[in-house]
Amino acid sequence: MFRKLLVANRGEIAARVLRAGRELGIPTAAIASEADRDAFHARLADEVHVCGPAPARESYLAAERIVGVAESIGADAIHPGYGFLAENGAFADLCQARGIRFVGPTGDVIRAMGSKLGSRRIMARAGVSVVPGSEAVADAGEALEAARALGGFPVIVKASAGGGGRGMRIVREESKLADALERGRGEALRAFGDGTLYLEKLVDGPRHVEVQVLADSHGHVVHCFERECSIQRRHQKLIEEAPARIDASMRERLGAAAVAAARAVGYEGAGTVEFLLDASGHFYFLEMNTRIQVEHPVTEAITGLDLVKAQLRIAAGEPLSLAQEDLAMRGHAIEVRIYAEDPDRNFLPSPGRIERWRPPGGFGVRIDAGVEAGDAVTTHYDPLLAKLTAWGNDRPEAIERLRAALDEFALEGVRSTLTFHRRVVRHPVFQEGRYDTGFIDQHLKGESKPSGAQRGEAERRSDESKPSGAQRGEAERRSDESKPSGAQRGEAERRSDESG
Repeated sequence: MFRKLLVANRGEIAARVLRAGRELGIPTAAIASEADRDAFHARLADEVHVCGPAPARESYLAAERIVGVAESIGADAIHPGYGFLAENGAFADLCQARGIRFVGPTGDVIRAMGSKLGSRRIMARAGVSVVPGSEAVADAGEALEAARALGGFPVIVKASAGGGGRGMRIVREESKLADALERGRGEALRAFGDGTLYLEKLVDGPRHVEVQVLADSHGHVVHCFERECSIQRRHQKLIEEAPARIDASMRERLGAAAVAAARAVGYEGAGTVEFLLDASGHFYFLEMNTRIQVEHPVTEAITGLDLVKAQLRIAAGEPLSLAQEDLAMRGHAIEVRIYAEDPDRNFLPSPGRIERWRPPGGFGVRIDAGVEAGDAVTTHYDPLLAKLTAWGNDRPEAIERLRAALDEFALEGVRSTLTFHRRVVRHPVFQEGRYDTGFIDQHLKGESKPSGAQRGEAERRSDESKPSGAQRGEAERRSDESKPSGAQRGEAERRSDESG
């Protein structure tokens, strides 16, 4: 195992990794910006090292500085968590060049999966179904020809590089195509420095289902079943559950496709292969996230695996201890993400100091938190406070436990999404499990009606206060100017230059 582990992140995921390292007997260290020098994760680590001022570009995204910290303290491994540098191939290369183990795949694999066009080609060669799409389009003429080849409109314009929804536009009629290309290209250039665009056929009303995989350096790859991630707001995942509402045949096919995807790129570590499922029962590769996911606790709950410990063991060169036939599901788990946002004011950020923090307890209830009472919530970083996961022998029991836990959760000092989640879990469509990615727009959008001024303020403050890409953790904020459906819309957790 490692001499010392440096965790290059903050918040709840840093706490999660620090605890896993401690359980494995690895001395741990954390980095913290000047604004975070007394943050929860910094208090939890064996040692903490300030890596720069509050802005993420000068601290949590300062790759050379972070590697320098690792060298100076004798850390021989860096775990990037999710977000920030977790999917930055250059950072993985830098660690390798300096003799430090990056807990994740190689830089080449990260780059291969970070290009939407490139990953589509790799998956198609591996026999994994992809959404019908084009190659890169240079202008409106090529785009129109590509749209016609895809069967006509509607289509979705996508940026090949990065993520966060930048460059994505839904086009439902030919007259809107040229404008969508111009705006999408400009947005992609500003965000990623790469204006390459391509087209995909729009999949209406799909579900977003992802498969967890583990792969070691000895050629072993297994899948750990799937998660349903279809409840999204503005392309941000809010609620995830495992297993998904699929039959055994679909589960087997999805698992096999995910394993094939991992093998196709020589994957090593914990990763997630994301798919769209359409109403007819077809599934399509969406992307591969080359890191641990925000929603990994639901997979841990139904399998009994510790995915972060598995990451660390794989990074240390150990073979997987389980074969595919050893893995089984037990029960059902649902996770909700608790943000410091006001759902009654269009999810306006709610910075402040946490005056009261009393998380729930009880059998089957898990809290992954990045804060405690007295902690400040700033506008510098992702406002994710905690994740609440409830497990039950079946889905109805998991829902009942989640509902009770949400009601018990006491949080004062900042507004939070607790009230929103309480509404969701009581909604009959959610309780029956009949939802797709349009659930919130179809069933909850009208429950809070901010004024025009409130909406404008929400957008302004969101732009000013919310970090981009994986700085948001799964990066899961998308452009609201075009609203692609489903997981196509919900390409949350994408890779920008900042997020990897």
